[in-house]
Amino acid sequence: MPRGWRLIGAAAIVIAWTCAAKADTISYADAVTVLAKDCGADIKKLCKGLNLGNNRIADCLARNAGKVSPTCTSTLASVAASIQKREQAQASYSKVCAGDMARRCNGVKGDGYILACLIKTTKHVGAQCNQAISDAGWR
Repeated sequence: MPRGWRLIGAAAIVIAWTCAAKADTISYADAVTVLAKDCGADIKKLCKGLNLGNNRIADCLARNAGKVSPTCTSTLASVAASIQKREQAQASYSKVCAGDMARRCNGVKGDGYILACLIKTTKHVGAQCNQAISDAGWR
């Protein structure tokens, strides 16, 4: 492999790793869009006529895993991991941000108002709390 290609490949790996480390989680709407793009052909071919509800499409793709394209398989895994991370951040947000809530938003009532307070004071809120808010999809 020529030296130039190795440098480009190494740069691409570093950029991809850096972006992945800082990437926000994916919303359900964005997940559907990405899955439609990367798995649409597989769904049409392998799961024709199935409704989306009750995990029918996911079950169909799982049953036909050997026939699903590598791109779709990879996308399914990354989307599932991102959504799981988002759900975990939403569930743990109040625990992760408890100290910042007490320091920065003391006296503020209501979950939405507390979240708005934390977002407004982002520069003074801890890194873990800011990351939890971003991962939860609220920023």
